[in-house]
Amino acid sequence: MMTPASILFHPSQFPDPVRASLLDSLQTRRINHKFLYDGHKQTQKWLELHEGHSPARTDPDRATVYEQAFDGVLQLWKPPRTQVIGLGCGGGQKDSQLLSRLTRLGIDASYVAVDVSPAMVLAARQCASQTIPADRISMAVCDLAMTPDLPALLPAAGIPGSIGDPRLFTFFGMIPNFEPLQILPLLTTLTGPRDELLISANLAPGPDYAQGCLKILPQYDNRLTREWLWLFLSDLGFRHEDGEFEFAIEGDEDELALLRIVVRYRLHRDVVVPMGINPVPFAKGEALRLFFSYRHTPATLGALLNRHGMEVQQSWISQSGEEGVFWIRNRRG
Repeated sequence: MMTPASILFHPSQFPDPVRASLLDSLQTRRINHKFLYDGHKQTQKWLELHEGHSPARTDPDRATVYEQAFDGVLQLWKPPRTQVIGLGCGGGQKDSQLLSRLTRLGIDASYVAVDVSPAMVLAARQCASQTIPADRISMAVCDLAMTPDLPALLPAAGIPGSIGDPRLFTFFGMIPNFEPLQILPLLTTLTGPRDELLISANLAPGPDYAQGCLKILPQYDNRLTREWLWLFLSDLGFRHEDGEFEFAIEGDEDELALLRIVVRYRLHRDVVVPMGINPVPFAKGEALRLFFSYRHTPATLGALLNRHGMEVQQSWISQSGEEGVFWIRNRRG
């Protein structure tokens, strides 16, 4: 039997800031990724896409990489109690795998599911409750990019009695969807000397970075991705005949020598998106950037982390070279 649950909402996800963020996204033609996961309908479509095309779900070897990473960390780090904090928890499957290993080792674990989507944290809670008691799970909804007070939020969101426990942060699959110079300072501020951090990233396989990105483009340029992104556009009032999706590989905007997959919606005609007293006009030929995903290599990710005072303790890379899990320590903690 399911029990009632409380979710801690950060002000970044209150109605007025959310509306302001959406208006800014439309006016700048760069959509904040959080709007692609807003609501149960979009969450379910994203989970369907994740199941169908995520390397961690479609390749058994890549799933094994997470198991190897969890076992590798827990061979060297065995606190009697810990608090697992899933940043951008999504559906919570990988966090639940980790919680299962912790409990098998007799480690008393609590779990904080953190995501921008209420539907996602509820899905993560349901998944994790198959491993640990529901009263050891808490949930927080926030926009990570707009939560500078996240270090103060997490103790308020945690299970009573867990404050002071060693913390194990997970940040699975999230690095590609943030501008590096935006998210890495937050991770540096968030993690302390007693904390551990596990990051995963989809990688560009092979020795040729550009060719590796080209190889994985079909993981994005597919029917399920279009259906997922269309849910956002249709909610704004766009119609199929208004434009078309464009998928491309391009360099970043911060001179970090990184490549990313970018999805835009190119307008075939003039469109006005109703936003109350602030309607947003689009002209024929304009493009709205809906989504981007950086593709790293172990070398590019390691260099970025070092730049922000963090270093890779150990890494686990799939045989295909398309998925990696990295155990990170904060040198500045």
